[in-house]
Amino acid sequence: MFHNIVSIDNLLIAWREFLKGKRKRKDVEQFSLQLTDSILALHEDLVNKTYQHSAYHAFKINDPKPRDIHKASVRDRLLHHAVYRILYPYFDTKFIFDSYSCRKDKGTHKALERFTVVSRKISRNHTQTAWVLKCDIRKFFANIDHKVLYRILEKHNLDESTLWLLRQIISSFYSQSSVAKGLPLGNLTSQLLVNVYMNEFDHYVKRELNVKHYIRYADDFVVLHEDINYLEGLLPQFDYFLTTKLKLQLHPNKVYIKTVASGVDFLGWIHFPYHRVLRTATKRRMIRNLQQSVSKETRASYTGLLSHGNTFKLKNDLGLTQEPEYDS
Repeated sequence: MFHNIVSIDNLLIAWREFLKGKRKRKDVEQFSLQLTDSILALHEDLVNKTYQHSAYHAFKINDPKPRDIHKASVRDRLLHHAVYRILYPYFDTKFIFDSYSCRKDKGTHKALERFTVVSRKISRNHTQTAWVLKCDIRKFFANIDHKVLYRILEKHNLDESTLWLLRQIISSFYSQSSVAKGLPLGNLTSQLLVNVYMNEFDHYVKRELNVKHYIRYADDFVVLHEDINYLEGLLPQFDYFLTTKLKLQLHPNKVYIKTVASGVDFLGWIHFPYHRVLRTATKRRMIRNLQQSVSKETRASYTGLLSHGNTFKLKNDLGLTQEPEYDS
């Protein structure tokens, strides 16, 4: 794997993938001026194991709550793409079916569809009560424990050189609370590594607890069942595993059990038996952003988002549709 990651061919392909939508950025233009020399130098540093990850540029965004983003250098982000290209296909085969975050042919839309399908199945097409246990992990990225992550990676069939490289990437960042915790939100490799990390929990839920209707997207996950007592019994087991094995904590204000009929907040949408509506906070942010930007890209992005729910009136109000929309 290490040979495939650091090969000149893989670095060049990774550069082409990384370049999409970034050609006019100053740091990318500067790296491009000496592209061949830069890639050869990176290749040599990796082969000789003299590579060191550079410092991050930190900034904040509101999406919708304040988030700390850490941006790596172009050189390091190129490497992240090279690592991702080789390791993603390997790890993706290890993930459970109902893990939807940052995976090919998965994503938010597929997770929303899966929730709808499962809720109909549990409720016998909404003729019986379907209960949902909804959980969220507190400060997910900031609390990924490096030692735990290393142990998880060592269980996989990775060569020592690949493990060395992953350690360089992982240890290049730490949260304010600890020098051995945290992954940066801005890294492509972080998207893969958090799935590898949470895959331990996924398999515990599916294989050891034999939970049938479990859906996870990043640090948001739900379990659907017809019996509220069953879900109440799962919660302490979830909490124990996350705390003792992964050093993570459930968010005390974002864990609840309620019926689908009462409306379940999952992945930005409120789910009801026969429809879903956009979360109020998401709607307000969309309206605010549309007032600030009328670009085609912004409008197309929100039109795509709204296609996932019952939003005909909202689209009309925002001027995002000229044609009728039919609910499924």
